[in-house]
Amino acid sequence: MAERGYDIVLFGATGFTGRLTAHYLARHAPAGCRWALAGRNAARLAAVRDELAGVDPALAELPLLAADAGDPATLAAVAADSRVVISTVGPYLRYGEPLVAACAAAGTDYLDLTGEPEFVDRMYAAHHRRALDSGARLIHCCGFDSIPHDLGVFFTVGLLPDDVPITVEGVLRAGGRPSAGTVHSAVTALSRLQNSAAAARARRELEPRPADRRSRAVRTPPRRENGLWLLPLPTIDAQVVARSGRALPRYGPDFRYSHYAGVRRLPVAVGGVLGVAALAGMAQLPPTRRLLLSRFRPGTGPTAEQRAAGWFRVRFTATAGARRVVTEVAGGEPGYDETAKMLAEAALCVAFDDLPPAAGQLTPAVATGQPLIDRLVRAGIAFRVLEQSG
Repeated sequence: MAERGYDIVLFGATGFTGRLTAHYLARHAPAGCRWALAGRNAARLAAVRDELAGVDPALAELPLLAADAGDPATLAAVAADSRVVISTVGPYLRYGEPLVAACAAAGTDYLDLTGEPEFVDRMYAAHHRRALDSGARLIHCCGFDSIPHDLGVFFTVGLLPDDVPITVEGVLRAGGRPSAGTVHSAVTALSRLQNSAAAARARRELEPRPADRRSRAVRTPPRRENGLWLLPLPTIDAQVVARSGRALPRYGPDFRYSHYAGVRRLPVAVGGVLGVAALAGMAQLPPTRRLLLSRFRPGTGPTAEQRAAGWFRVRFTATAGARRVVTEVAGGEPGYDETAKMLAEAALCVAFDDLPPAAGQLTPAVATGQPLIDRLVRAGIAFRVLEQSG
């Protein structure tokens, strides 16, 4: 794809997280990286470019490309002239498929921030085979959903023997607020639970699984452990980790992963459970769903000072026979700054690092593995070993 005009194109740079991603690329894209912004509103794209010129005056000439999620021809043109396309335009169930289709057809690598299980399953059914034929890598969930969890487990499993069953539990603790885009995606997913189940069944009928190994996401009841209430998290992360386990023999003959939120105080834990239940209930009825979403306007977010106070830690406890390890992935505010960092570094990794040949719909761990971990560590996200025994 060396003859293509751009190494990386960012679609959706005028949104809140998209703008943060653009600023990250402005500061960290290597010399000679040919990148561009794409979107439907030329004036708003130009305003973002003006911001970037304050970071690097050379970016005053950054190319701006016309692209509209409702106009497949414009997306096809962007995909045909790009090596890697990043999408921050969600909810992806509503806006995402045309760009995935364009990249799958053009053999263009695609990354996004989705945490919507139905979208990921539908894209597998509709575009995985085409991407295999064209050589495109379709990599969903490249932000806080699900890079810390997927790459954290990849990092942890690398410390264990691969000839015995492996069990990993991930416990997330965080401080900050979710992005408006995340809320819209979550509410959309909660309003479509039956559709999501149908998409998952359709994927299972199509997706081959290894005959000699098993890899599963396992949900267990809430419990108290090490001073924390562990609450099963119904996010896409566990599904992504299990898919990495099915694709990579390094995860052993029988891999099991469980995913939790860790909460210190019982009232907070109870409030969290009730809050999710209330959110799910409100998502079922159009009037309450619209009311809920109106409180989280896409394109808005916390100030830089508010984001600076955010943090996250995911602790993984893993056993494989007599071997036990505890690891941790940790960083700053997860919903915005670190998500933009993860997405941008993943795109730079796919564009410029020496990765194994691969195509089709891939998890972040399968597509990028250790090279992306190395990038994230250099960018300030910690991957550390806390305990080892056996």
